[in-house]
Amino acid sequence: MTQGPENTDPSLEGERLQKLLARAGYGSRRVCEILIAEGRVTVNGRIAELGNRVDAEVDVICVDGAMAPLAQSKVYYLLNKPAGIITTASDPQGRPTVLSMVTSSVRIFPIGRLDMNTEGLLLLSNDGRLAHLLTHPSSGIQKEYLARVKGDPSPGALRRLREGVELDDGITAPAQVSRVSEGLIRIVIHEGRNRQVRRMCEAVGHEVVRLVRTRIGPLTDPTLTPGSSRQLSLLEVRRLMEAVGMTDEMAASMPS
Repeated sequence: MTQGPENTDPSLEGERLQKLLARAGYGSRRVCEILIAEGRVTVNGRIAELGNRVDAEVDVICVDGAMAPLAQSKVYYLLNKPAGIITTASDPQGRPTVLSMVTSSVRIFPIGRLDMNTEGLLLLSNDGRLAHLLTHPSSGIQKEYLARVKGDPSPGALRRLREGVELDDGITAPAQVSRVSEGLIRIVIHEGRNRQVRRMCEAVGHEVVRLVRTRIGPLTDPTLTPGSSRQLSLLEVRRLMEAVGMTDEMAASMPS
């Protein structure tokens, strides 16, 4: 099965392109073969060829420069998660989950995690490839938090947070840390350890009493109220793709 813009080899597994186009309503398979032969179809930014096999869940397919409906099956939501909501698809204890807060016509899943008592921005999608890249340790995607802590961290405590603190699973990577006001700090990390910001603050003597994620990579939305969600714009999706190193061809093939 194809895995991205480099894989348009017709010998690879996948569904024949003309069959997908016909199912999407572009005409009979013969008509779709003519569209391909005339160079009017692209796969991941490259002109398609007869015999190409594609995966509608991975490949970006356009006809006359417009994304084909089959490629629009991917959806992307941004949720402002309130405290007390579980970041899972289901919960054996019957507690409310993030999926109960987003209305989608297709099955989606949360990308990454926020613990139950942490608030703020969370992505949900059915795009497995983007989810993998966003959560992979090598991606280096920044996550920004506002942390209300007990006490007021000293300059020395803030410096320790910036330089890295020793946790039970190793020292943390350098972080961007600043004091916003008394007892309120802004922390930007790019790791994804469990309860990392809370543990970092505890390690320097300041327990977190409230934690809100305000940014995921290029995404932020101060107008999104707690419990609300919205679909990402195409520009936001493209910026996410660029942030995780997807090819320029894939990003460019998405309409602005």
